[in-house]
Amino acid sequence: MTHTSLARILFALLAYISLGIGLVAIVIPGLPTTEFILLAAWAATKSSPRLSAWLENHRLFGPILCNWRNGKIIARRAKVSATVSMLLCAGLMLVMLDHGWPIYLAIAGMSLGNLWLWSRPESLPKIS
Repeated sequence: MTHTSLARILFALLAYISLGIGLVAIVIPGLPTTEFILLAAWAATKSSPRLSAWLENHRLFGPILCNWRNGKIIARRAKVSATVSMLLCAGLMLVMLDHGWPIYLAIAGMSLGNLWLWSRPESLPKIS
């Protein structure tokens, strides 16, 4: 197996795993859908033109990817949805689980992800 084919297989694996996590994240609070779909799309461009085309033409994921490619834009609706989801997940963890470092680490990770998410633009800058 050549270095190029191994890299292609690893990128394909990353793309499909990220897509799977992104699909699960649609229904599970606390998992960021947008970030995993962006990662899946990036890895797919390096490994699978078929998967890449499917993602770009998907009715739900296509607009997210188009916005990202045209200015690293994440829509406010996606940001609000992700924030509410993370807050719900953090609240459930704090209420239902023993407080320990794994819980605080998970909440810190969600907080950092949320900060990154809100640092992205919501639209292209207006040209005067």
